[in-house]
Amino acid sequence: MTVAFTVDTDKFRFDPALGAGVKDKRVLISGAGKDGGMGQAFALAAGLNGASHVAVHFHRSYDDALDLVDALRDQGVNAFPVQADVTNLSDLWATRSYIIEHMGGLPPNLVICNSGLTESGYSFGRALREVEGESQAKRRARVRQAFVDNLSDSRLVLDTKIDGFLGMTHLWSGEAVYHQEPVRFVYVSSRQAIDPGMSVPGYVIANWAVLRLPQTLKVNLGRNAELVTPFSVLYPFVRTGMTGEYAENPKVFGRWQPRMLETHEAAEAFLQALARPNEEVDGAMLEVMVDPAEGKDDGSIEVTWRNVQLNIEEIPAEWSAAQPLKYGPAQ
Repeated sequence: MTVAFTVDTDKFRFDPALGAGVKDKRVLISGAGKDGGMGQAFALAAGLNGASHVAVHFHRSYDDALDLVDALRDQGVNAFPVQADVTNLSDLWATRSYIIEHMGGLPPNLVICNSGLTESGYSFGRALREVEGESQAKRRARVRQAFVDNLSDSRLVLDTKIDGFLGMTHLWSGEAVYHQEPVRFVYVSSRQAIDPGMSVPGYVIANWAVLRLPQTLKVNLGRNAELVTPFSVLYPFVRTGMTGEYAENPKVFGRWQPRMLETHEAAEAFLQALARPNEEVDGAMLEVMVDPAEGKDDGSIEVTWRNVQLNIEEIPAEWSAAQPLKYGPAQ
């Protein structure tokens, strides 16, 4: 039998001080099923550093996810699987009572909204190159099929990152208010949200939308906003099944970092952010920075966090201010 679980769990045991953000927490991680993925790394980091419960969500990657649950249970972690399509709201709702039951009658108090999806890549806004000798009819058929396939990729990413994260937030913030149980939401975004890369327009747009969820949630919760601490994290390239093929191609990631992060390094940085007090991370956009280690030329790196500020400035349009449209009282 093929074993889907391949990572070294010892690499996910960190300094106890870093475990403060997951210690005794009831943790739910979406998109945690894929072996070697970010969600798996977050689940291991939570479970092996003191979480009381770890819900491993997956949609299709059941072999990998169930092996992860078994690996966590072998380490004494109270882990359980959750299969659902987060873009199907009935499917998502159906997980509610199951998760609460497996968490001892209470909802999760740390919800990590992660997605293991990206796009295969396409030239956004540009037509396919012509093929010499190709008939006009064949070119039309090829261009149409590429259009449909490319936008289907984008739609899946958009649906998961936007509809899925929105659904997770609505469900579990509602339970937090009902149970009067404080909860943290962490939305996993990408540096491409603020520094777009080529060929993945749906991924860029979806990750940009993720950055608006914390403020939107706080505004809508009103007087209950103090129960919820939401923030987003923007990662650069991490070596996963999606990015492994680019790991030796500095043209892809070189503008951001000297090398890709490994998943255990990304998870350790994640715990460092989770360990910070609520007032430091509430509503924050935290960006992971990967730089060469100072004074070393052996490829060593250092990882730090940076606060991202999106400064919105509203400036009157001169052409409109000079000739405003004027109307009388409403009739």
